[in-house]
Amino acid sequence: MIRILLFAQLKDQVGENKLLLDYQPLSVADLKKQMQDRYKFQTKDVMVAINEEYAADYDMIHDGDVVAMIPPVSGG
Repeated sequence: MIRILLFAQLKDQVGENKLLLDYQPLSVADLKKQMQDRYKFQTKDVMVAINEEYAADYDMIHDGDVVAMIPPVSGG
């Protein structure tokens, strides 16, 4: 099982702050594509962290991992 934490507008678009996915071998890029296809949000500029460490698109997600998806935010 993979736990996905969503922040800011991603949380608003999905209507949940976390999702659970059955484990399947996938990279960060694969996860972004799945999320984009399923929930219709852009993931190009979304930062991803696996177990509290920022990850690159080629990094693999493993069973039991906690993945955070963090969109760009602005403030002032």
